[in-house]
Amino acid sequence: MLPLQFLRRRGSASSVCACVISCTIWSVSVFWLTCCANAVPPGLEPVSPAEVEMDAERLAHIDTVVAEGLARQRMPGCVVLIGRRNRIVLEKAYGYRQLRPTRQVMTTDTVFDLASLTKPIATATSVMRLVEAGRIQLSDPVAKHIPEFASQGKDKITILHLLTHQGGLIPDNAIGEYQQGPVQAMRNVMATQPIADPEKRFVYTDVGFIVLAELVRRLTGQNIHDYTQTTLFGPLGMTETGYLPSVALRRRAAPTEQRDDRWIQGEVHDPRAYLLGGIAGHAGLFSTARDLAIYAQMMASGGSYHDVRILQSETVETMTRHVAVPGALRALGWDVRSGYSSNRGDLFSERAFGHGGFTGTVLWIDPELELFVIFLSNRVHPDGKGSINRLAGRIATLAGAAIFPTRNPARPTTNP
Repeated sequence: MLPLQFLRRRGSASSVCACVISCTIWSVSVFWLTCCANAVPPGLEPVSPAEVEMDAERLAHIDTVVAEGLARQRMPGCVVLIGRRNRIVLEKAYGYRQLRPTRQVMTTDTVFDLASLTKPIATATSVMRLVEAGRIQLSDPVAKHIPEFASQGKDKITILHLLTHQGGLIPDNAIGEYQQGPVQAMRNVMATQPIADPEKRFVYTDVGFIVLAELVRRLTGQNIHDYTQTTLFGPLGMTETGYLPSVALRRRAAPTEQRDDRWIQGEVHDPRAYLLGGIAGHAGLFSTARDLAIYAQMMASGGSYHDVRILQSETVETMTRHVAVPGALRALGWDVRSGYSSNRGDLFSERAFGHGGFTGTVLWIDPELELFVIFLSNRVHPDGKGSINRLAGRIATLAGAAIFPTRNPARPTTNP
């Protein structure tokens, strides 16, 4: 029996330092990809909206929505990229990527701290590759592969539970538990005590995805950074995506807040990921809008991009199928419709899936509409304030509305 059949038969949740070495590996990978450009697929081609049956006038309203957000100081600036049918129909930078200590204008090639977009893009995609390869099953107790995770009554928590935030784990353990180095921090994570039985509550948790990244490491011998470079970002030619950005990429990075009296730029904002050496399953990934467009198109196309296949189409179907959790709909690593979905487009189809990140990042993909929407900002710069989720949702709604009506089979949906 194939591991993917676990979800195919069921529709509900109840049934369904090293930093230096890693930087070097990423640098070598980027060098190899640069030298062997013919071995990787090209980026997406920009076209006029009409060429993919979208209305340019409706898309133009995005300028007004963003201008309103800038005026209300929702974020210092942003990059918006909208793609359809393997093409880019809108790519635009707004405002500033840096306000302090000096002002710098936002550019479309700005590198962003993706925060929790790390969860679906890096961690969940890696886990699904291991499911597809038969190395694990979604129904496996996590403790089958990480025995020490069974402590404190966590022996019945499965991989599926962690992917859908219904294992009963706490959202985050104390920051002090990360301050004795990554090895002890991981021991502390494995020793956490759950706050609910599996499937009884939907509790969005970073801890679960830290555990999932450790699962990838145990099974492959590679940390989540090295594994995604060799199996995901490298093959797709996403040379500006990964953990621990190079010096050149850090120069283009949008700063967030201050830490230790210096601006955080090209260094993970999340304090726990930072203490784990910048590589974690819940945060730490950096990217640009153009690179994310490649990943989004790969997912919208059922797991392949040009001639590069990352996941089989049935794996993508399993990964993005709705899972009913208490009070919400999730997918494996993805949001579908929950209290976190205010950044979702109202006109998206039932097949849409997406996620947001604390720093001000959003990605939604709708395979039925052949559409994806990327919104990247550093809304926490410079003072930790800012709020972009509803603004990003309005942009996503405009993108859905811009599809010519005769080609738009989706039914309007309402965010919770």
